[in-house]
Amino acid sequence: MRARLKALLLLSALLPAPAAWAQTAPAAKAPGLLSVLFGQAPGSLNGPTRGPSRSIGSPANGCLAGGRALPASGPGWQVLRPGRDRYWGNQALVDFLRDKAGAVQANGLGTLLVADMAQPRGGPMPSDHGSHQTGVDVDILYRLARAPLTPEERDHPDLTGVVRPDGSLDPQRWGQDQERLLRLFASDPRVDRIFVNPQIKRVLCRWARGDRAWLRRIRPWWGHMEHFHVRLQCPVGDMDCRSGPLPPPGDGCGGELQSWIDSGAWKGRPSGGHAFKRPPPLACHAILGRK
Repeated sequence: MRARLKALLLLSALLPAPAAWAQTAPAAKAPGLLSVLFGQAPGSLNGPTRGPSRSIGSPANGCLAGGRALPASGPGWQVLRPGRDRYWGNQALVDFLRDKAGAVQANGLGTLLVADMAQPRGGPMPSDHGSHQTGVDVDILYRLARAPLTPEERDHPDLTGVVRPDGSLDPQRWGQDQERLLRLFASDPRVDRIFVNPQIKRVLCRWARGDRAWLRRIRPWWGHMEHFHVRLQCPVGDMDCRSGPLPPPGDGCGGELQSWIDSGAWKGRPSGGHAFKRPPPLACHAILGRK
């Protein structure tokens, strides 16, 4: 309790009053401080708030009320690096992952390896991500486990990418199981979009037959050579949740994708590890101090 009060007093000293957040940029020291406070160790300042799940703001500028934890393992999934305490999400995301893990098992694809979701109260992370702030994002490895991972393998997973330096995909790490996995996720109407490396999108565009509507949700982005990033639509009833623009019409296999390939931009990596770039939603000011 003493640590909580000390942290909140420090936050109050550095941040504008709630009403001022709508009119002013964050104080110079505030973004780093917010990353630290939202990323506190389990059981201290950063436990989840009570009450129903609510995603507040946008995935790159928001927070999470009533965060729900995905269990470390279950039918068809295992959580990687659980000590990072990034296995939280909106209840809608936890339900979605349970459903998809069951479908993956039913299709004989193995076990999902679930990487980062959100922190218990969402918000900016000290490292690795500019989004994942509202509990609607999850990273999933392309690798599918055929046997349960040991505690050591879960804490220090193999994160070797499937994209080779020349842009081809490693046949030892990529095949029809990965293509079926992505189609299974992208065909779900709850999904807003899925970020993959442009070279992976290129291969999917060549592989897909019949109905190609699901390809619209597969979006090329920097990095994402060892995992794909699933973002759900705002959960029904979450009035403070903000979604981005819809993906462009069509399957996305044309000029935009080709520009990623031709320019070599697919080789880059996102910078990651961002705090709020804009004043966060006013409701997030209270999330840090709420039980």
